[in-house]
Amino acid sequence: MTTDHARITTPITTDLLRGHLDAETTAHGLLPHRLPARARRQIPDDQLVTAEAQPSGVRLVFRTRATTVEVDVLPTKRRYRGLPDPADGVYDLLVDGRLTARTTVAGGNLRILDPASSSVEVRPGPAGTARFTDLPAGDKDVEIWLPHTEITELIALRTDAPVEPAPDRGRPVWMHHGSSLSHGSNATHPTATWPALAAARAGVELVNLGFGGGALLDPFTARAMRDAPADLISVKIGINVVNTDAMRLRAFLPAVHGFLDTLREGHPTTPLLVVSPLLCPVHEDTPGPLAPDFTGGTLRFKAVGDPAERAAGRLTLTVIRDALARIVAQRSDEDPHLHHLDGRALYGEADHEEFPLPDAVHPDPAGHRRIAENFARHAFGAGGAFAAASG
Repeated sequence: MTTDHARITTPITTDLLRGHLDAETTAHGLLPHRLPARARRQIPDDQLVTAEAQPSGVRLVFRTRATTVEVDVLPTKRRYRGLPDPADGVYDLLVDGRLTARTTVAGGNLRILDPASSSVEVRPGPAGTARFTDLPAGDKDVEIWLPHTEITELIALRTDAPVEPAPDRGRPVWMHHGSSLSHGSNATHPTATWPALAAARAGVELVNLGFGGGALLDPFTARAMRDAPADLISVKIGINVVNTDAMRLRAFLPAVHGFLDTLREGHPTTPLLVVSPLLCPVHEDTPGPLAPDFTGGTLRFKAVGDPAERAAGRLTLTVIRDALARIVAQRSDEDPHLHHLDGRALYGEADHEEFPLPDAVHPDPAGHRRIAENFARHAFGAGGAFAAASG
C-alpha cells in the first residue's frame, strides 16, 4: 500500500474480488474471469472467449472510511462492423448494499466483429479511471460492480482512506448459469441484470455464469461449476442450444444428464434448479440457427430453421421444455434436491405483451426487472427451490 498526494494506492488482489472464478495477471493489471484457466483452454470459439471475460456480476468489495474512490482500468469494448460504437460500460458503486453512484470510463480497446465474415479486429486504446467522490463518511462496505458487457482489466485502486477486504457476512452463494439473458443483454447497468436484481432481493451472493451465446451444456462449464463453492445452483438451459442449432434431440438428452451428473459430483445435495427456456416467439416452434438482421440500422434476430424438421430431432424451445421436465421428473426420485421451473413462469405471454423483446430475443431493462421479480418469487419464495436460503 502506498500514499501519493493524500491518496492511498492499494494493490488489487483477488481478496478484493467477488463473483469471479479466476483472475489473470496481465501486462496492465488483474483481469477477472468467470471460467477457470483449464476451462478457458478448451473454449472453441471467440464468442465464449469474450463472454466469460466480460465481468457480469463481478465486483470489487472492500471496507473503508474513504469518501473518494478511484479505479484505473483498461476496458475492452465490442462493436459490430457497420454499427455505431457502443455506449461506455457503467460502473455501479454500492455503499452498504445500496446503489449510490454510477460512472463510465471512455477509451479502451475496441473489438470490431464482422458478422458476415466472423472476423475480429482489435484496435488498442488508452486506460481510464472510474472515479467516485462524496461517499458517506465513516466505515462502510463498498462494492464496485464492473460493466457486465465490457472486458475490464483492473490496474490500480486509490482512496483517501485505508482499504481492507470486506468481512464475510455469511450470505448464501448462488451460482447461476445461463445465456445472454442471464449475462445481461440490454440491461443498462451491471446491478440491473435480472440475476443481480434477484440476488439483491433474496440477500444472496451472486456468481453469474451467464454467457452470451455460451450456454451450450459444455463439459468444461459443468466442471467449473462442480469445483466452485456454492450453496444454491441454477441452470437455465435451452435458448443457445436452439439458436446455434448445436445439437439434435438425440444428443441433447444425454448432454443434459451429463451436465447434471457433473454438477452433482461436486454438489451432491445442493439445491439445484433447472430452468427451461423463457418465452421467445421466434424460436417457440421454429428451429435455429438464429440469424442477425441489421435492416433499419438496428440489430434484430430471426430464426431460419425449418419447423418441419422437428420430426427429425431439430430442437425448438417447446421441444426442450418438454425434454427438461421429463429429465428432472426422471431424476428427482433419486435426487430430492433437484427442482424444475418452467421458464415461462419468469417471462411468458403476459410478460411479453407488456414488455416485448426489442430485438426479438433479449428483454429490455423493464423485462429484466420482471424476470427478477418472478425468479425471486418462484425460486426464493415459499415452496421454491431456494426457499430455505431466504428465510
